[in-house]
Amino acid sequence: MDKEQTLISSLNHNVTMSDRKNIVVTGVKKIESFDDEEFIMDTSMGDIIIKGEMLEIIKLDTYQGTVSIKGKINRFEYVESTSKKEKDDGLFSKLFK
Repeated sequence: MDKEQTLISSLNHNVTMSDRKNIVVTGVKKIESFDDEEFIMDTSMGDIIIKGEMLEIIKLDTYQGTVSIKGKINRFEYVESTSKKEKDDGLFSKLFK
């Protein structure tokens, strides 16, 4: 494991939200996807989905694993991560039962 990966994996995971307008997430390993209505992030404590309106990144620090987002936050959720193969298997198994 390289030095940057070691630093990110050793970071504590915190979420700070104020007035449903600003959210700061630490311990972020990777931003999977984002747009003005949804952010999906991989953190040291699992995957997170943030949904809202007019969401935008204010600050991104890839070295420390910190992301600051502003906008109207409607939903914040931890989700179980599944691999693409598991998702595909689930769809096909449902179709061909």
